Amino acid sequence: MQTIAERLKSAHERIEQALAGAHRPSNSVQLLAVSKTKPVSDLLIAYEAGQRLFGENYVSEGVEKIQALKALTGIQWHMIGPLQSNKTRAVAEHFDWVQSVDRLKIARRLNDQRPEGMAPLNVCIQVNIDDEDSKSGVAPEEIDTLIDAITGFEKLTLRGLMAIPKADPTPEQQQQSLTALHDLFKRYHTKLSNFDTLSVGMSADMEAAITHGSTMVRVGSAIFGARD
Repeated sequence: MQTIAERLKSAHERIEQALAGAHRPSNSVQLLAVSKTKPVSDLLIAYEAGQRLFGENYVSEGVEKIQALKALTGIQWHMIGPLQSNKTRAVAEHFDWVQSVDRLKIARRLNDQRPEGMAPLNVCIQVNIDDEDSKSGVAPEEIDTLIDAITGFEKLTLRGLMAIPKADPTPEQQQQSLTALHDLFKRYHTKLSNFDTLSVGMSADMEAAITHGSTMVRVGSAIFGARD
């Protein structure tokens, strides 16, 4: 049975192989370790193995881990789950990134509740690229309006797009979704400063996502094992 450190190494090797296959530069994709439901002890093992980017889906669980590990340097905390308006203050006060911004109300509250003295909160707009009723995210045609609003907030820095494509797609569906997402990203990447992140791809589909321009993959089970 592989250790967390060994699985991290394997994940990095998969990323580098996918980058080579896509003729992209080495180290041009970041690995976000999705640590939801996992104990602090597992995060410590990953940290000691060199992992610094951690993603949490649940606000209270994430805040507890942030506080438990606050003595460690260099950790970057990403909120990647759906965010309700009554949880924005805790996120604004503790996290470094929010990848799941899907409406103006959430963006405004995060901006207003970000404490003075903290660096601007990095945010990504979550796109519902496959128009699934079960998924959060804005429709592609609604992105312009949300971008205009977010770029006007002083305490937010718009970094890119995030998406969770359809589970178990056909190869044709997967290619269509990932191509559409990459085209959206390229459109805004050329217009906006700091717009450098396309967060898509997980344990099962990171190679396909990297082939289609992902700059950050969100990997949980391939690092920490099956969720509790």
